[in-house]
Amino acid sequence: MPVGDCENAFVEAALEHGIRLVRYKKPWLNQRDHFGLPDSASNVAVPLEEIFESLGGNAAEQPAKRTTPLPGDFIHESTGTLIEVDEMQHFTSFRLQTFSFYPDASPLGFDVKEYTSLCKRHSPSADKYRHTKSAAAFGVGGRLRQRAYYDALRDLATPAMGHPPLIRIPAPDGNGKAAFERNLERLLNALT
Repeated sequence: MPVGDCENAFVEAALEHGIRLVRYKKPWLNQRDHFGLPDSASNVAVPLEEIFESLGGNAAEQPAKRTTPLPGDFIHESTGTLIEVDEMQHFTSFRLQTFSFYPDASPLGFDVKEYTSLCKRHSPSADKYRHTKSAAAFGVGGRLRQRAYYDALRDLATPAMGHPPLIRIPAPDGNGKAAFERNLERLLNALT
């Protein structure tokens, strides 16, 4: 499936139900990761640093990166709710590892138990997706670890920055329209 098809189908399905979503970039979600967060998000710095280190991130390289914002999937502008549509490549063993560092009181817009189950089910395939691709501060073969870290960064930093909890929509089959339909009630409850 071509890159972007799942997200495009999701946003079109949302629009059919009167939910307008647009792409987003936030200056505090940038290439410096937790090193680039403002002081107002200091309450998530420790778990993010622990996740970064557990995934083999290089703390000497990361702070030197630019503060270029990371693109995200969607924002519902009237509520400030960020929404990420997660295809199969997000359900790796590395992503599963990140959940053990989440503070118990973390406000989340998804079910960690569901995501844990999806990671266990899909990691044998997901761990092979671009497994040799390098990533800055994560080295050779680090792209999977970097993606898992970026997902955790979004999960924990979003409410720390005053936004509602980030909503994650699982779409391991790559079908954005079906993923929207499966989560319609949850989205309507969160966005109204």
